[in-house]
Amino acid sequence: MTTLLRAIVVIPTYNEQANIELLLRAIFGLNIGLNVLVVDDHSPDGTGDVVIKLQKVYPGQLHLLSRPKKEGLGRAYLAGFGWALHYSYDYICSMDGDFSHAPADLPRLLTICTEPSVDMVIGSRYVSGGSVVNWPYTRILLSRMANWLSRFITGLPIQDTTAGFVCYRHSLLKNILNIASVGYSFQIEIKFLAHQHGAKMVEVPITFTNRVRGVSKMNLKIAGESFLRLIDMKWRN
Repeated sequence: MTTLLRAIVVIPTYNEQANIELLLRAIFGLNIGLNVLVVDDHSPDGTGDVVIKLQKVYPGQLHLLSRPKKEGLGRAYLAGFGWALHYSYDYICSMDGDFSHAPADLPRLLTICTEPSVDMVIGSRYVSGGSVVNWPYTRILLSRMANWLSRFITGLPIQDTTAGFVCYRHSLLKNILNIASVGYSFQIEIKFLAHQHGAKMVEVPITFTNRVRGVSKMNLKIAGESFLRLIDMKWRN
């Protein structure tokens, strides 16, 4: 893969001190010219301090957007995407900060996104060849139900509507950030808006691996709030 000088990976973090250094070194170890923006919501475990330390190792490549408090995944991504668009990156990727998304898959997503007819590439758990590793059965069931419901309600023509491993073309992303979702429903809403915008969305299979370090932020309350937001989103549109 050729070097992509204007591509950036946006990673929202909250208490990912145990993962962030290993993740960043893995991304930069790909040696494909990627920049990374960590959007940290004032993590009390010192995640932001780790990023500041590594900025001396990766000057000009590693950026930190420190936010004063935790406001939800959606708000963190909107802040990060706005930053990336302001600095005119051609391709903006999103991924989790806990190694559930493999850095080695980034070149594949980016390569497909550079194809002229493609606007958005989704790393999908639920297309042929995709898989989930080390998730408890209840979590898999919850995810499957969420995806079925979101497809039923929105009509999205993709299998993994809640995926967080995505590559966007700049020209698409700048037109779909009118998003109300605060939490995990952000992932569904941004795909819904892309679909309404007529975007060409491509799903590629990935292996999603449950975190081995740190604590998941997902719970039934967040899932319920996301479902209510999904109903509201469809009603308003």
